[in-house]
Amino acid sequence: MYSLSDYHYELPEKLIAQKPIGQRDRSRLLVLDRRTGAIAHGVFSDLPRHLSAGDVLVVNDTQVIPARLFGRKGTGGRVEILLIDYAGGKSDTGRFVTQCLVKSSKSPRIGSEIDFEGLLKARVLDGGSGVYTLEFYFQGSFEDRLYELGRTPLPPYIKRPAQGGEPVDDRLCYQTVYASRKGAVAAPTAGLHFTDELLLRIQSAGVRIVRVTLHVGYGTFLPVRVSDIRQHRMHAERYILDQDAAETIQRAVGKGKRVIAVGTTCVRTLEHAARENGRPVASEGESDLFIYPGYRFKVVGGLVTNFHLPRSTLLMLVSAFAGRENILNAYTEAIRRQYRFYSYGDAMLIV
Repeated sequence: MYSLSDYHYELPEKLIAQKPIGQRDRSRLLVLDRRTGAIAHGVFSDLPRHLSAGDVLVVNDTQVIPARLFGRKGTGGRVEILLIDYAGGKSDTGRFVTQCLVKSSKSPRIGSEIDFEGLLKARVLDGGSGVYTLEFYFQGSFEDRLYELGRTPLPPYIKRPAQGGEPVDDRLCYQTVYASRKGAVAAPTAGLHFTDELLLRIQSAGVRIVRVTLHVGYGTFLPVRVSDIRQHRMHAERYILDQDAAETIQRAVGKGKRVIAVGTTCVRTLEHAARENGRPVASEGESDLFIYPGYRFKVVGGLVTNFHLPRSTLLMLVSAFAGRENILNAYTEAIRRQYRFYSYGDAMLIV
């Protein structure tokens, strides 16, 4: 269960969702019983039927920023930038310093400058191997310039033709309806299935909804490169668990009620915050918790999630929660039934 090859499966490329469906909560829902391995099928709007009064549903309210920028070096060479720590950036009047991935034909020199359509400039302060600290300078607000020039950083497996096909407003679609804290470079995709109306139905059924924040970083796209997964190291991501949310979850755990995480980001936030005494405490900082089979869950009793890439840390996390064989069997069934996979794909509920 520690070999990378244990988390491989074959997925037909046609099942990789390239765009969202028309209505968020009409995506399909595979329901997996993690104790028996039993599988049922429905649609996401059925979710309230699987919840009980007193349950706590935990969502991640991070907001995806238009973190991808395209500029030019002084030599005229094209440069692609991905902001990877917007939430931890240092801001001053006319200046913003943060870490970025930089992709260009030649590595940028320390001290060199990059121009973004004359509206934004950046100086390379330090770094190497693709990750650099950049100092942006501008007139007015950095956020205004970013939202004017930046693009939504879609995952690399979303490949749309340059022309033709129905246009997709990814700034709207690749964002949960409850997103409020800017900082992610990837959406917490399990939350993309919720609508405001569905959230109201869930609350009306006596389920508490609480928010945490984990700013999904570029590490979510990084492949595992070691054959023994225990040697993998997670990229740290910034999180916030406030006092009200922590106390609500603590009370639920104390009463034996279920805490259902919406997405792997919520799982890692809650389990990280519970490392000291078994119950999540209010805190904020960085989490690099890597959950794989053998991990003993302290808080999470249910999970809403999407279907994840082969050999990914996300597949390992859901395997830790539901059992590797159960997960791979469920994936085999989902493929047989032509479920849509990955970020814009269908959902799974593990209970």
